Amino acid sequence: MSHDGSAMNEAPAAPTVIRNDERNRYELKDGDELAGFAVFELSEGGRIAFTHTQIDKAFRGRGFGDIIAAESLADAARRGETIVPLCPFIASYLKDHEIPGGIIDWPEESDAQESATTGESAG
Repeated sequence: MSHDGSAMNEAPAAPTVIRNDERNRYELKDGDELAGFAVFELSEGGRIAFTHTQIDKAFRGRGFGDIIAAESLADAARRGETIVPLCPFIASYLKDHEIPGGIIDWPEESDAQESATTGESAG
């Protein structure tokens, strides 16, 4: 006989990633809470430069960095935007994962180093 439909068998909702063009970032939400974000800069010619990725300390260790990287990069690829990985975390993700349809414009090494800031880790 089945239970009375209690929430015990329900899996927690998966985190969601939304593009917030007003704030120039992709936002990772866990329920109603902002768990992290990936900042981008749009330029003419359909280029999207990812400059900073951050996961809130309370949400680290749950794979959220990979989730926001995968979802934001896939969305940019679907939009036909050329991805410029200035953020070291996004660049590292791209070296290990293929983005279907993604066009990557790798920056010069010195450009990526200059964009790194303290606390940039998404891990």
